[in-house]
Amino acid sequence: MKLNRQRLVWQLYPSYLLMILLVLLAVIWYISGELRSFHYRQTAADLSARVRLVEPQLVGLFDDNGSERLKELTRKLGEESATRITVIRTDGKVLADSKEDAALMDNHRKRPEVKQALMGRQGMSVRFSNTLGQSLMYIAVPIMHNGRLVGSIRTALPVSDIDATLGEIQRQLLLGGLLIALLMAPICWWLSRRLSRPLELMTAGAQRFSRGELETPLQITGSQETGRLATAMNQMAVELAQRIEREVEQRGEIEAILGCMIEGIVAVDRNECVIRLNNASTELFGISPLTSPGRPIQEVIRQAELQRFIRQALSQQKPLAAELVMFGPKNSYLHVQATPLTGQAGEWVGALIVLHDLTRLRQLESVRRDFVANVSHELKTPITAIRSAVEILLDSDPADSDGQRFMQIIFKQNNRLNALVEDLLDLSRIEQGSNQGGWDLITEPLFPVLESARAACEPLIQQQQIELELSISKALEAAINAPLLEQAIINLLTNAIKYSAVGGKVVLATLETATHVQIQVQDFGCGIEKKHLSRLFERFYRVDAARSRNLGGTGLGLAIVKHAIHAHKGEVKVTSVLGQGSTFSILLPKSTG
Repeated sequence: MKLNRQRLVWQLYPSYLLMILLVLLAVIWYISGELRSFHYRQTAADLSARVRLVEPQLVGLFDDNGSERLKELTRKLGEESATRITVIRTDGKVLADSKEDAALMDNHRKRPEVKQALMGRQGMSVRFSNTLGQSLMYIAVPIMHNGRLVGSIRTALPVSDIDATLGEIQRQLLLGGLLIALLMAPICWWLSRRLSRPLELMTAGAQRFSRGELETPLQITGSQETGRLATAMNQMAVELAQRIEREVEQRGEIEAILGCMIEGIVAVDRNECVIRLNNASTELFGISPLTSPGRPIQEVIRQAELQRFIRQALSQQKPLAAELVMFGPKNSYLHVQATPLTGQAGEWVGALIVLHDLTRLRQLESVRRDFVANVSHELKTPITAIRSAVEILLDSDPADSDGQRFMQIIFKQNNRLNALVEDLLDLSRIEQGSNQGGWDLITEPLFPVLESARAACEPLIQQQQIELELSISKALEAAINAPLLEQAIINLLTNAIKYSAVGGKVVLATLETATHVQIQVQDFGCGIEKKHLSRLFERFYRVDAARSRNLGGTGLGLAIVKHAIHAHKGEVKVTSVLGQGSTFSILLPKSTG
């Protein structure tokens, strides 16, 4: 609700006038009270003096009990002194009164002033007289005769004249106060404006500062306090201008840096609303940079995968990374990284998303895969023809020993080249399947697949005289592509057998955890040094190149295993101790179906 605030001058001016009026009223009230008290004291002293004047003439007549002589003398004295005189006996009976017939008057024993006089001290009272019909001041004095109290003499004067005079004085004082207030009104207005004008000037200056007009300083006027305030505001404007200049420079630097980045930058707040986009991100998604800030990310970037990633980053509040496919007229491949976004005080305000466009790289990889696949297909035909021709030559002339030896060399290298082409074709087939929507995975038991792989390796087992120990659960199931998984198991078993000593042992086992199904292939051969483990699944990477070639390896077997398991949304790990053997573990996600 908007408050209806008054200007300062209209708060000060009426306050000054009201203060002056209150002071004048207080002075008038005090003076009137003091005048009333003064006149009452003077009247009381006068009445007391009149009692003392008439007392000697009346004191000897109290024993006459209201004789005509007492009444006549009382009336005469009252007329001469213009005072009402009343003679009262100790029992309260009125013996004589200068204004009224004593016989008709009430007993006065309970009158306040009479009661005090009969107690031996002067009494005083101001009240309305029913007898005379006006307000009177009464003074009663005790009368002593021959050492005893014989009664009291009371004198009275009307106070109406005093009240009328005091009322007239009050009216004069009020008129004088109003005249003073009228004379002070311009002075109050001048004082109010003198106080409010500097504040109005500073308010106008502050409004200029709020609009960014910091070059015009405030005028230093008024009191010392307002002058210090204006000086402080001018200094504030100078510092604010410097800070704005620095902020503009820093903002320009940040804009230049963000604008030159080839990576897309998306900053979102805790409510999934866009804080900032750089040029690379707007070009990547084909959106306008001017309409994006403040809008929900769902309205700005209509990519469900990226929206889910941002939602996950905001919920976990920790660094994340992933590769996403942006579907559209031309699919884009992005590597996205998210880090928590914090404010100046270190509080969490959102997430910062960095987008690396991998589309060109993926296109090159696709070209490479197609090239490898095409070359492999093209090589297979001449290799097959060479092999057939060599086999015929080997069977045709056994007497030529040199020819036979060279033919054996050609035949052996042909077989190696053929194995290499086969592995390249297998690897290309797995990659293409993964990139074209993924392989079909069906939940089924693992035992038949593992048994088929064992059977495929049986000739090599017999040749190397290897003891193959099986520890397989027949009830264990997982979502798999049976031929693909079988090929991976065959590659691992083949490596384990080849790198085991003759008469050695290989273990094929399955385990079950809370989230994964695990297949282990363990050998007890020469083992692998720790420095080689991180690169073991790279294509054509060999720990011992000479020995690998002698064993007939192509350098692609473990790469095929890695890609085959990734096609199952799983992972493959290896642990090894040099001289004690190696263990390869395949982790497949548990089926939820």
